[in-house]
Amino acid sequence: MMKKLFLFVVFASIGMLTLSAQTDRTNFRAGFHAGLPVGDAADFSSFSIGVDLNYHWGVSKTLDFGFATGFINAFGITVTVSGDFIEIELDFEDVQFLPIAGSTRIFITPDFKFGGDIGYAIGINEGNDGGFYYAPMVGVQISGTTEIALSYRAVDNEGTFGIVTAGVLFLF
Repeated sequence: MMKKLFLFVVFASIGMLTLSAQTDRTNFRAGFHAGLPVGDAADFSSFSIGVDLNYHWGVSKTLDFGFATGFINAFGITVTVSGDFIEIELDFEDVQFLPIAGSTRIFITPDFKFGGDIGYAIGINEGNDGGFYYAPMVGVQISGTTEIALSYRAVDNEGTFGIVTAGVLFLF
């Protein structure tokens, strides 16, 4: 799986560099996001924050390709399990990922876009193997250099760790 993903990223990179010659638009975005774990992730984490880094090449007026990375930290929670004669507290650790992904953005208008990232999220904390990463998103440009983005970020590896996020990205 990792070998296939690596080869995909290499060939996609070569393709994007070739296509980037068709337009002079390139951009770097950096920002942050906050989110709420959903599904199984909500059973052991309560809140998430992260940092986003993106680099895109404009291949046409309506399409960008690039790379995305960052850092995601979901804060662990304490859960109390009660039985007839016993009560146990379970402390869950923070869950941390470093996503490395290919990225696509499709511009519906100059200020509204949708797209997604797909790749692999490296598990940072102990016992976290990481997994297949995907993040569909919708973004709105609120100024010439600032964007608001909503996304669902998920890491799949024997289950799905999902987070619904809202973030701010700054264009450089």
